[in-house]
Amino acid sequence: MKNKILRKLFLGFIQVHILGHGARGEFYGSWLIEHLKDHGYNMSPGTIYPILHKMEKEGLLEVEERVVEGKKRKYYRSTPLGCEVLKEARIKARELVKGGDRDD
Repeated sequence: MKNKILRKLFLGFIQVHILGHGARGEFYGSWLIEHLKDHGYNMSPGTIYPILHKMEKEGLLEVEERVVEGKKRKYYRSTPLGCEVLKEARIKARELVKGGDRDD
């Protein structure tokens, strides 16, 4: 039960992280997997790509396909809506973390 709850929370944090990278510039899925691994998170393609596709369908990310070294690669970037959601998520996260430190 605990692991299921933590996983759900973690996936939300990952989406905010993805929007942050997409707001700064474009990225592709395998780079994101390696980047998260560098931060100590071992995420499989079977986890990352469905998140990216869902975020694209929700209008948070836009994608551009390019051929790189003979292979198709999808580059993702945050949309204006994605940037707006990112900004709001950061504000809310700061408020919640700050408020969580009190003993009310």
